[in-house]
Amino acid sequence: MAERAVTRAAERTAGQGLRATALAVGAMICGLALATAARAEEKVITSHGISTFGDLKLPADFTHLPYVNPDAPKGGEISQWAPGSFDSFNPYAIAGNAGALSSILYESILSGTADDVSAAYCLLCETMEYPEDRSWVIFNLRKDVTFSDGSPFTAEDVLFSYELFRDKGIPEFRSVSNGKYQSVEVLDPYRIKFTFTPGTPFRDMPVNAGGTVIFSKAHYEANNRDLEKSSFEPFLGTGPYVLESYRPGQQIIYKRDEDYWGETHPLNVGQNNFDRIRIEYFADDNAAMEAFKAGVYTFRNESSAKQWATGYGFPAVAARDVIKAELPSGDIAGGQAFIFNLRREQFQDPRVREAIGLMFNFEWSNETLFYGIFSRINSIWENSDLAATGVAGPDEVAILQPLVDEGLLPAGILTDEVPMAPVSSKDNALDRRNLRKASALLDEAGWTVGDDGMRRNAKGETLRMAMVHSRTDLLPVCNAFVQNLRALGVDASFDIIDDPQLQQRASPPNFDFDALPTTVVNGGLEPGGVLKQAWSSVAKDNSSRNRMGYADPAVDRLLEVAEAATSREELRAAIRALDRVLRSQHVVVPRYFKKIHTVAYFDIYEHPETLPPYALGELAFWWYNPEKADALKAKGALK
Repeated sequence: MAERAVTRAAERTAGQGLRATALAVGAMICGLALATAARAEEKVITSHGISTFGDLKLPADFTHLPYVNPDAPKGGEISQWAPGSFDSFNPYAIAGNAGALSSILYESILSGTADDVSAAYCLLCETMEYPEDRSWVIFNLRKDVTFSDGSPFTAEDVLFSYELFRDKGIPEFRSVSNGKYQSVEVLDPYRIKFTFTPGTPFRDMPVNAGGTVIFSKAHYEANNRDLEKSSFEPFLGTGPYVLESYRPGQQIIYKRDEDYWGETHPLNVGQNNFDRIRIEYFADDNAAMEAFKAGVYTFRNESSAKQWATGYGFPAVAARDVIKAELPSGDIAGGQAFIFNLRREQFQDPRVREAIGLMFNFEWSNETLFYGIFSRINSIWENSDLAATGVAGPDEVAILQPLVDEGLLPAGILTDEVPMAPVSSKDNALDRRNLRKASALLDEAGWTVGDDGMRRNAKGETLRMAMVHSRTDLLPVCNAFVQNLRALGVDASFDIIDDPQLQQRASPPNFDFDALPTTVVNGGLEPGGVLKQAWSSVAKDNSSRNRMGYADPAVDRLLEVAEAATSREELRAAIRALDRVLRSQHVVVPRYFKKIHTVAYFDIYEHPETLPPYALGELAFWWYNPEKADALKAKGALK
């Protein structure tokens, strides 16, 4: 982290005359006077929150979020499933495989909402103060906040937590974030000031500072904890839930803290309604589905299109004991894609990447495997106005032109249509037209077909692409992709491995894979500095968000432009330009997304009639109906 700037008077050389000294003193006095006047004129905003662009929607005296039921009852249990296993409750370390929902124990100074991506409101603070340029922020902390053991929360815990993540946070976070903070200082037990490094884009910095996860300093030090190590003992937080029990690799139960400090906070009214949240672990989706039918757990967010279309014909659904529902979602697409390990020599040629992408037949997969439930992803920012379209507009050209002039981007980026995902035949898994295009690209790139049908380079090496994952539900679509690639002459394969092995192979410093079906970071609807953890050169070899090892000087510059945007219009132009460049390089093979939530649950839960656009919220603002639960238990439909 940058040290606090210290100004020192310049030393005067020996032999200066009295007149020069007098002029210097006069200049110093004038400079001090001007600086004092500038500080006096600096407008400081005091507010209950902050918005990236525009004004906050909720007034300072709001009583609850607009999308919750403020009278939602407390009680009952909701249970879900998780794949694989877990061996830690530390979600902030590379080591270990953290248990599901293990971050639910912690809070930060500010909290967002599910209906406004721009807003962040005071949770652990009463108010926040910041200048118009957002170059610093002071949080005036609440005095009634306690950790889950009843101990007090103060500014010292905030400073401690900030320094902990600064020194021991995951490398991708530290490499991008640490240089942005000039100083952090405790002003009194309930006031803390973050000052940001000059030259840093300040737009998101107050929210970034307010988003620091808070731990108890006393508990951490007394128990000799280590943020970098996995552990079954959670850190001490201020959150609404605490860990009740667990069985390693099998089950986790969180219980609502009956003494939670924030029960009546306006951000929490109508939320955190379940007494218990239970997670059951299963090796694969088939076992999990059978357990759901048997009532082992009660809420299922269905990810398998085939399961959704064909797997819910069991009696409980017909009897309406289990509700099968499609609920609206207005969120940006999740960035599902096949990514290449760009550290591998065979994937450094964009023609190779484009050729491989041509062999993924979405239309056939959606019709045959997904029952038409998915939509195609073209852009990393699909389903938003951040996605590039057509030819670059004047606002994008203004951003891209300097990079073209410097030779960092080809001139065609200014005039070519943005690449779209290839369209394939839905009648045949192998689209012959795309096969011919892909063959021509690989021939041009020097990968020629041998007598055995496999493509090799001048060294005699096959064009190898070994994909791995732990999710068995990906087998049908990945196997179809592999068959098409092998028809092209690619030495392709897809293997299922266990989750711990996947985490080890796909994470730094190993990156031991050719390709992965995964998601790529888009930063949401108002992306900022988080994009650097996924796409910047500095995160090339240390970031689990940049598994592909992407690095490009032009994109580094575009990330700076996006982070520095001061209006929604500027941000939109910057992200569209970034999207245009990434798509032109064919660095991922885009997959698919759902425009709805597909959920099934035992008829013991209720939710607000109108859900917010950016969250399903089943663990946040849904609630338990004990009368319905008793009725299902009485008829034997629920254990």
